[in-house]
Amino acid sequence: MTRLLSRRRVLSAAAALSATAALPRLGQAADWRPTENVRLIVPAAAGGTTDVMGRLLAAHLQTAWGQSAIVENRSGGGGTIGTAEAVRQKGDGHTILVGNPGPNAIAYSIFRNMNYKADQLQPVSNLIRIPNIISAHPSVPIKSITDLIAYIKANPDKLTYGSSGVGQSPHLTMAWLLQLTGLKMVHVPFRGAGPALQAALSGDIQILSDNLFPSLPQVQDGKLNALAVTTPERSGSAPNIPTVRETGPELAKFDVSSWFGIFLPKSAPAPVVDALAAMGARTDYGTPQQFSDFVQAETTKFAAIIKQEGLQMDVN
Repeated sequence: MTRLLSRRRVLSAAAALSATAALPRLGQAADWRPTENVRLIVPAAAGGTTDVMGRLLAAHLQTAWGQSAIVENRSGGGGTIGTAEAVRQKGDGHTILVGNPGPNAIAYSIFRNMNYKADQLQPVSNLIRIPNIISAHPSVPIKSITDLIAYIKANPDKLTYGSSGVGQSPHLTMAWLLQLTGLKMVHVPFRGAGPALQAALSGDIQILSDNLFPSLPQVQDGKLNALAVTTPERSGSAPNIPTVRETGPELAKFDVSSWFGIFLPKSAPAPVVDALAAMGARTDYGTPQQFSDFVQAETTKFAAIIKQEGLQMDVN
C-alpha cells in the first residue's frame, strides 16, 4: 500500500507541476522537428520519479511533434549505465536523456571508474525540483532540526539515520547537515528508498532522509515526525514543515533537492537544443545556459560534501 500511495502522490505532484510549468509553450518551439522515433533514456528503474517524468515528457513530445516517443529504462550503477548509453548516441535530437543529481552531478566525484564526462552532455532544461525531507520516528523526542541537534549533543552515538544508499541525494543531505553543525551520526544505507522508509516506520532507524514523496504521506498519517524540508523555500505540498535554513545561521545556505531535467549528447546542434528547451522548459531554469549553470553548481556543491566525507566507490 505504501508503494502504491507514494507512486500516485509522485505522479500527481509531477503532473501538476508539468501541466503548469514544465510543458508546452508550442509557439516558442524552434523550427527543428524529429524525423524518426524519439528515444528517451531513463537511467533508473520503472516507477520512480525519474521514470514518471520521462513518461510525462514522452507523452507531451509525442503530442507536440506527432512522432512516437519511447521511454527506455536503463537502470544500474547509480544511473551511470543509462547515462553512458545516452552519451554514446548521435546528437541529432532523436535520443534524449532524462537526468537527475545522481548521474549528472554526484557521480563525477564519488565514482573512481566513471566512463563518461560532464562535458559530453548538454544540459537543456530542468523539468521538476522536489525537496528532500528529514523525519524522525515518534519513539524519539525529536520534532525539529533544533531538537535533533540538541539530542545528538546530549546523546552521542545513540541515533542512526537511513537513506536510499551511499552517495544518493538523501545521504548527502544528512552528510552536509552534520558537516555544517559539526555533529556525527551513524549512516545506515539501504538498497533503495522503499527499504529505508520501512526501516524508519518500524523504528529500526530513528532518522530518515528521503525524497518528499513517499515520506510525506507517512508524516501526514502521524507515522513519522517531519523535521524539515531541504530546499530554501517551504514546499507547497507541505507548507507547515519548516526548511532546514530556518534552524540557524550555520545552515543559512542549505539547499538540497532532487531535480529531474533534460540532457542531450554534446554534439547536438543549437536548433535541436532550442527546440527541446522550448518544449520542456520551466521558469526556474528556462534556458539551456541557466540549467547548465545550475547543474555545474550542484556538481561543485556535492563534490565538496563528498570530499569531506571521504566517499569513493566503483561503478558496479
